[in-house]
Amino acid sequence: MEAYLDNAATTRAYKEVCDLVAKVMYEDYGNPSSRHMKGVEAERLVRQATDQIAKSLKCDRKNIIYTSGGTESNNAALIGVALANKRKGKKIITTCFEHPSVHEPLIYLESQGFEVEYLPVDARGHLSPDSLRQALTEDTILVSTMMVNNEVGAILDIASLVQVVKDFDPDILFHVDAIQAYGKMKILPKKLGIDLMSVSGHKIHGPKGTGFLYKKDGIKMHPYIHGGGQQAGMRSGTENVPGIVGLGLAARMMDESLEERRAKLYDIKKYMIEKLTTLEGVTVNGLEGLDIQETAPHILSASFQGVRAEVLLHALEEKEIYVSSGSACSSNHPGISGTLVAIGVDRELLDSTLRFSFSQETDREQIDYVIEELEALLPMLRRFTRR
Repeated sequence: MEAYLDNAATTRAYKEVCDLVAKVMYEDYGNPSSRHMKGVEAERLVRQATDQIAKSLKCDRKNIIYTSGGTESNNAALIGVALANKRKGKKIITTCFEHPSVHEPLIYLESQGFEVEYLPVDARGHLSPDSLRQALTEDTILVSTMMVNNEVGAILDIASLVQVVKDFDPDILFHVDAIQAYGKMKILPKKLGIDLMSVSGHKIHGPKGTGFLYKKDGIKMHPYIHGGGQQAGMRSGTENVPGIVGLGLAARMMDESLEERRAKLYDIKKYMIEKLTTLEGVTVNGLEGLDIQETAPHILSASFQGVRAEVLLHALEEKEIYVSSGSACSSNHPGISGTLVAIGVDRELLDSTLRFSFSQETDREQIDYVIEELEALLPMLRRFTRR
C-alpha cells in the first residue's frame, strides 16, 4: 500500500489538468503574441484561464501576473516593490519563520542597503498585531508575511495585520505568501486589503513550473525580466500557455470544491491527531490552545521523541509512506528548522519532527496504515538510537 502524505511539498496534478495540458501542447500550440488564428486561440485560452483564477479571488483579470511558481512570485513581489519604492524608505518587516523563497530575497535586499526586521511569533505560530505596530516606522515601505505556515500549518490573522499597517500608513504595501493557503481557504485580496499575493500551481493539483502573483491596481513594482513586454511589461517572455491553462483549470476545480475538500481534510487531520497521540513519545506541534479549525486543514507537524527525523522518514519510505522532515524547499539549507525554533519546540525534538500533509486523495485507510507502521518502527528505532 502507498500513502503519499507530502502534499504540502507538491500535489499530484488532477487527471483533467494533465489531459488539458497535453491537448493544448499538441493542438493549441500558437504563440499568444502572434496575430494569426493559432496565436489568437492561444491568447483566448490564456484569457479564459485568467478569468477562472480571477473569479476565485473576486478580482480583475489585469491583477494576475503569471510566473514560474511560488518562488518567482515571492521574488518578483519583494524585489520589484523594494526597488520601485526605495526613495520612500528602505525598511521591510517580515516574520522569523518565512519560507526560504521570502527569506532569501530579503537577505539579498539587505545586501543592497535595505533594512529588514524579523518579528517573532508565538507558540501557535501567530504574529502579534501589537509587535507589528511597534515595528512600523516612517521608513517602512513593505510588510511581508505568509498566510499559512508551510511546516506546522499555523494560520496568521492577515486581516488584523493588514489593518494595523494601513492604519499606520496606507502607503505601506502588504505582501502575502499564500502558497499554502490558496485552494485551502477562501481568499479575497481586495476585501483583506492585500496589495500583493503569491500562489503556486503545483500546490493545488496544477502543473509544476506555474504560479501567479496577484498585484493590486496602482502598485508600483519594477519588473526584473525584460524583453517583448508580455503581461503589460511586468514579466516579458512567451507565456507558458499549456501550464497557464492547466493552472486555470486547477484553480477552478479547487474553488468549486473548496468547502467539501476543507471538511474532508479537517476530518483526516483530526483522525490522524487522535491516532498519533495514542503513540508513546509523540507530540503534535502548533496546536497549543487552538481548535483544529484554527489551523490549516492539510498540514500536521509531529515530533517523535528519541528518533531522528531523517531516519524515520527513510524507514517510512521503505514502507511506501512519503512524508517530509520540513519544507521541501529547505533541502538546500540543511540544519534545524527555523519554524520549529520560532514556535518553541523542545530542543531535543527539533531533529525528531516530521510533517504530514494531506489532499483530497488521502483517506483513513492510509492513515491507519501509517499508524500501524509507526507502531512497529518507533520502538525498534529508539532501541537502535540508544545503542
